[in-house]
Amino acid sequence: MFLWNEIDRFIGGTDQHPSHTALACPAPHALVCCAPKLSRPSDHASVRSLVYPGTFDPITNGHSDLIQRAASLFDHVVVAVAHDTAKAPTFDTGTRVALAREVLAHLGNVEVRPFAGLLVDFARATGISVIMRGLRAVSDFEYEFQLAGMNRRMAPEIETLFLTPAEQYAYISSSLVREIARLGGDVSAFVAPAVQAALRERFR
Repeated sequence: MFLWNEIDRFIGGTDQHPSHTALACPAPHALVCCAPKLSRPSDHASVRSLVYPGTFDPITNGHSDLIQRAASLFDHVVVAVAHDTAKAPTFDTGTRVALAREVLAHLGNVEVRPFAGLLVDFARATGISVIMRGLRAVSDFEYEFQLAGMNRRMAPEIETLFLTPAEQYAYISSSLVREIARLGGDVSAFVAPAVQAALRERFR
């Protein structure tokens, strides 16, 4: 229950600095949660929402793992598929949204939506005050730390929550999956069947 109390204080806004004895906090307003299988208690009446942004080009089993676990912690999870990206996406926004919706259809409290512009503006427009980001390795941390700090500067009322994937997904990235698929490799262990089929069609 102590871990849940710390998470509740963080996402409920009653304690801006969770105790370091329960969770490692690399910086104020950034919470790192590493427990892979937590069941959300049922004694909370208020709706708590979270946004998980990304390009999802394509959505992988690593993404799905984080989203499923976020869905057990929050009442409502919005998977925000970015339209504006510095990357040259393999799939257009509509396809990425459609694939994510198909892969996540079994999660009743998860919604997939496209967005353009600043993430903090999207979060404000949807009334969401928590952004989730995934940390696969130490190499991700510096960039994610900068993003969290910039978002905090632009929108002090919005918090950033970090989750680490289950260890069997820690090495998976969309870019690696695309490269394997482009070279004719088998990506069935890394993505859902619908995504595998879309990649096969894209690179045939």
